[in-house]
Amino acid sequence: MLKLNIQNEISRLRKVVLGTAESNGPIPRIEDCYDPKSIEHIKAGTYPTEKDMINEMKSVLNVFKKYDVEVYRPELIKDCNQIFSRDIAFVIDDIMIEANILPHREKEVHAIDYIWNKVDTDKRIILPEECHVEGGDVMPWNHYVFMGVYSGDDYPDLITARTNIQAINVIGDIFPKKKIKAFELRKSNTNPKENALHLDCCFNPLGKGKAILHKNGFLIESEYEWLVNFFGKENIFEITKDEMYQMCSNVFSISEEVIISEKKFTRLNRWLRKQGFIVEEVPYAEIGKQEGLLRCTTLPLYRE
Repeated sequence: MLKLNIQNEISRLRKVVLGTAESNGPIPRIEDCYDPKSIEHIKAGTYPTEKDMINEMKSVLNVFKKYDVEVYRPELIKDCNQIFSRDIAFVIDDIMIEANILPHREKEVHAIDYIWNKVDTDKRIILPEECHVEGGDVMPWNHYVFMGVYSGDDYPDLITARTNIQAINVIGDIFPKKKIKAFELRKSNTNPKENALHLDCCFNPLGKGKAILHKNGFLIESEYEWLVNFFGKENIFEITKDEMYQMCSNVFSISEEVIISEKKFTRLNRWLRKQGFIVEEVPYAEIGKQEGLLRCTTLPLYRE
């Protein structure tokens, strides 16, 4: 059986699912896109090629090998975007929860059935149908679970709203000992600079008590302020609207000391090194054109 253990975002990673860009399919039609950034690149003729994205993911795979992390990949589905493994499931403590994602992405979930089936049946949960949640909105943080949510009346009209209040409540019931802390996110179907697709698009907790934040990603200022107080202003790297658009908060921690980051994030990477982190720089800007980056393409299964 496969043992799971995820208490937070930063403990030493041992097992992870990394998405795949193989057989990614043709450039999608605009009406089939899930986010405004992909639409922008389709219109501009700059949508990423499969070859470029495969190479980018290879560079992350090499970092995982360097740090002795066991890597699982989804089973290949022909002509299907399977890059963002964070969307399809997530682990809290030793429990794996299958995400209820956008209906036409259902087959992506089944591409990791071979992993799901290795987990003890009493450690696998499929949420009720009315609970919408994706892993990018879920961050275990020791006694807390930080969650992104959107509870506006226009939720059904926003393809960028991925996690609803029903999911927050049910996860609270599943983990009664955890404090579920939800944050209302800013959503836009049309403007990627005004859209926090998931919580990890505007916030990422790091080792050494540090965190990355983008104020405008939060709809309610007091919720943003709660995070500032929780981590301490001096420990926060505040990213600009443009840096959020480039997915600067969407880095990935292998441990408290080691962070995988996009090589073009010069301001962030300089700050991280100044704080004493080891920064493993990789090219990931092509994948970033689909409004997801390093955290979005990884699904951690076991941290020490």
